[in-house]
Amino acid sequence: MVSERDREVLDFEGSWWLFPGPKDRAIREYLDMSAARYYQAVRRLMDDADALAYAPMTVMRLRRMRSERLQQIARRTGTTP
Repeated sequence: MVSERDREVLDFEGSWWLFPGPKDRAIREYLDMSAARYYQAVRRLMDDADALAYAPMTVMRLRRMRSERLQQIARRTGTTP
């Protein structure tokens, strides 16, 4: 089960561009947490089945972005992800 706080993080990640100003400032203002804590939560939620059930489009977008980043790193370093 996804906690209330995790739902808030997922909801924010699904629409953060609607908030005025830089993302890190919006994280602090609307979620009352540091950007570091926020991104730790996001990374944890990307692999959580309950988070996927709660916000499938957001979680799938995050997974796709992570996969693309890993592929870019692999191409630059000549390794496989």
